[in-house]
Amino acid sequence: IRDMDIPALLVYPMVRGAGAPATPLVAKGDRVAMGQKIGEPSGFISAAVHATVSGTVRAVESRPHPGGGHVLAVVVENDGLYTPVDTARPLSADASAEEIVAAVRELGIVGMGGATFPTHVKLMPPKDAEIDTLILNGAECEPYLTADHRLMLEQPARILRGADIVVRALPSIRRVIIGIELNKRDAIRAMRSAASGRDDIAVSPLNVKYPQGAEKQLIWAAARRKVPAGGLPAAVGVLVMNVGTAAALADAIDTGMPTLTRVVTVSGDAVREPANLRVRIGASLDDCIAACGGAEQAVKLIAGGPMMGIALPDGKAPVHAGTSGILLLSAKAAARSAPANCLRCGRCVAVCPIGLMPLHIAQTADRGEFDLAQRLHAMDCIECGSCSYTCPAHRYLLQSIRLAKSQIRSRGRK
Repeated sequence: IRDMDIPALLVYPMVRGAGAPATPLVAKGDRVAMGQKIGEPSGFISAAVHATVSGTVRAVESRPHPGGGHVLAVVVENDGLYTPVDTARPLSADASAEEIVAAVRELGIVGMGGATFPTHVKLMPPKDAEIDTLILNGAECEPYLTADHRLMLEQPARILRGADIVVRALPSIRRVIIGIELNKRDAIRAMRSAASGRDDIAVSPLNVKYPQGAEKQLIWAAARRKVPAGGLPAAVGVLVMNVGTAAALADAIDTGMPTLTRVVTVSGDAVREPANLRVRIGASLDDCIAACGGAEQAVKLIAGGPMMGIALPDGKAPVHAGTSGILLLSAKAAARSAPANCLRCGRCVAVCPIGLMPLHIAQTADRGEFDLAQRLHAMDCIECGSCSYTCPAHRYLLQSIRLAKSQIRSRGRK
């Protein structure tokens, strides 16, 4: 992992990913400290936003988001001083579970595996759920991405420290399983060595099978528990957390500071110097690409992995907590035939890890029949992209299903 130089301008979207957007707490011209809260959560499933440098607010305006589209964001000019907020305090060793959850919420810790789900929500399962197992997700099954792999090799102790904090927040947990695909044997050895002598932690080698890192698939592979359709891991007594999230949680509790950086894989056949960079959250994708020597004849930019990532028109969007990768692909690597009529071959059904009928959901979405798409369980889709990848007619199945899901969510909010 290589540290990237911190840029002069950083952008903080008020939309963290999953949940309601935050409300800006600053205005143009305000001075901010590193670690200062600049966005207040607007609901239970919402996360606070913090500045990762000290400096001056240059704007509060609409900016590109790495998940696509434009959202309200705070733009901060870096003063190069990195003056920390004066309220940062490590949590005491005897802090209660309630104090840990409150600190996690205040510091805006979110999932770093891609979904950026607020971590404090995961640490507050339904009262009738008895969580006895924590699974740390180190599968990292998407092609190109190696950020979690490097983190497990270089900083396994931070990951285990995060696991211990989760157990303190949820004392009902009796065992910790770290799921890692078998193509990362060095990471398996590193995590086993770090957990040596601990009976409560097991490293589980997983078959190399996409999408092994998806929550429900991981729970089945590592713990042999099946999450019901429409259900959450808590329904089967499991909490799943990405290894990067565990490390970030450890940093937050031990320093009293929010997540300032994350590891990002910059890769693809058009990148001059592919690397895993430790990036200051708020830096632009262009900043990361420049730190890797730029790109040659790239025709496609993807935030995330090639299967679940979002193709963007340019690199102006910022890195946020869920930005696991930045891919730059040449015309050859990005080539795709024009979509044709569905062949009714059933390949998309055969590969769907959830057991859905992707072709039917996509067709109802294309016709605008979103109520029918919901009855066909569109919301259970994990957006792995396997259906689009395997389709011999090259149909954009996942994109249509994503459209259906967004329409179903927006109707639910009305």
